[in-house]
Amino acid sequence: MGIQNLFAAGGVVMWPLLAFSVLAGALMIERAKFWIQIGKRQNRVMREVLNLYRLDNVVSAMDKLQKNVDLPIARIFLAALQLERPTPEKFRLALKSEAQAEIPIIKRFQPVFDTIIGLAPLLGLLGTILGLINSFAGLNIGDVGGTKTGAVTAGISEALIATASGLVVAIFVLLGASIFRGLYQRQITMIQEYGGQLEILFLDRHDQFDRHEKQEKTYGSR
Repeated sequence: MGIQNLFAAGGVVMWPLLAFSVLAGALMIERAKFWIQIGKRQNRVMREVLNLYRLDNVVSAMDKLQKNVDLPIARIFLAALQLERPTPEKFRLALKSEAQAEIPIIKRFQPVFDTIIGLAPLLGLLGTILGLINSFAGLNIGDVGGTKTGAVTAGISEALIATASGLVVAIFVLLGASIFRGLYQRQITMIQEYGGQLEILFLDRHDQFDRHEKQEKTYGSR
C-alpha cells in the first residue's frame, strides 16, 4: 500500500498524526544536539573550573565559565561566583535558585512530547471509529452475506490503519522522551554533585579568609 493509499485509508486523522510525527522528530533532533553538546564538554569544563578554583585562580575559573556559558551548569556556577563577598548561605542560595531557573531549559519540550504521547493513540482510535462508521453506513441488514460484505471487511481492515499509525507515533515519541527524561535526571544529579564540590571549596576559602581577617585584627590591636 502506497503512502497516498495509506493516508486515504486512515482518514482525516492521518494528517494531524503526520504533523505530530514531524514536530516530534524536529524537537528530538534539537534535544539530541543539546545533550550531545553537554556530553562532549561538561565534565571536562567542570573539572578544569573546579581545579582553577581550588588553586585560588577565581578569575581564570570565571573566564572558563564565560567561554562555556551555553552549558546550564556553567550559568549556575557563574551566578554564585559573581556575587561580591557572599556569605555561605547566599552562595548556596545562588546555586540553588539558578539551578531551579535552568530546569525548564533542561526539560524543554517535555510537555510537548507528553501531549503527543497522549493524543496520538486517541486520534488513531478516532480515525478507526470514523472508518468503521463509514464502512457500516452502506450496509443494509439484507446485504449481510451478500456482495457488500467483502467491501465492509476491507473497510474495517483499512480503518485499523489509523489506530496502528497513532500507536506507532506514540511509541516513537515515548522512546525518545524516555531517553531525554533519563538524561535530565542524570544532569540534575551532576549539577548537585559539581555544585556540592564547588560549595565545599567555597567554604574552605571562606574559612581561610575569616581566619586571615581575625589574625589581622589581632595583630592590628597590638
